[in-house]
Amino acid sequence: MPHSLGVPRPAVPVLEVSRLRIAREDKVILRGLDWRVERGQHWVILGPNGSGKSSLLAALTGYFAPTAGTLSVLGETFGRSDWRELRRRIGLVGPSVAAMIAPSEPALSVVAGGVDGLINLWRRPKPAVRARARRLLRLLKVGGLAARPWGHLSQGERQRVLIARALASEPALLILDESCAGLDPLARAEFLALVRRLPKLTPGIAIVFVTHHVEEILPTFTHALLLRGGVAVAAGRTAEVLKPAALSRLFGRKVRLAKGRAGWALTVAGK
Repeated sequence: MPHSLGVPRPAVPVLEVSRLRIAREDKVILRGLDWRVERGQHWVILGPNGSGKSSLLAALTGYFAPTAGTLSVLGETFGRSDWRELRRRIGLVGPSVAAMIAPSEPALSVVAGGVDGLINLWRRPKPAVRARARRLLRLLKVGGLAARPWGHLSQGERQRVLIARALASEPALLILDESCAGLDPLARAEFLALVRRLPKLTPGIAIVFVTHHVEEILPTFTHALLLRGGVAVAAGRTAEVLKPAALSRLFGRKVRLAKGRAGWALTVAGK
């Protein structure tokens, strides 16, 4: 059995937004954002609560319409393409997906549904789909949980099953939205170790990891986007973006940044 998943090579940027503006009920959420992700890049989006991270993801997956600007994902431009079809080419792991899964749904069915972007299957998947789902569960080290109902899985096990589901359609883009939320320290460490392996498991895939915790930023993340108040504070290669000055602007107070063997650590200056 191969140990990696082939990913189709897009001929265009995986995603590109230009002067993207999103407003709801007279509140501006994103303010003229420019951002571009290429094949094989691994981005982290870092920002405090209310910075516009969730709204940006909702726009990327077609649930929020831009108020102004342009948004293209996998060569398809919002307003000119069927975003329902496009969602099948985007792997999404996050609370919005987890909340829709029935407690009785077996892990194997959760993963199999990812092939066509479905949740809570009403009929038995085809043998080829079931075989792919089993392979993905084994790849994510939860092969023994195939028959276990979703409601009987731990938070850490659910995150692995969700990643397997997201990869089932062989997406060119994988989005991990606040995926460490609700995990205890050990489960979070194990999950981040898995995320660190994803570039080898899925060569060529573009990854977007969303968080508001600096300590969750892994060495495998090649680029970073810092968001505050709907504005990009900084964007570019991680080593160039993760600087105390930029992070101080991001969090609205002077901070210190240190990098050790365990990863990044952020402290408030003067404490």
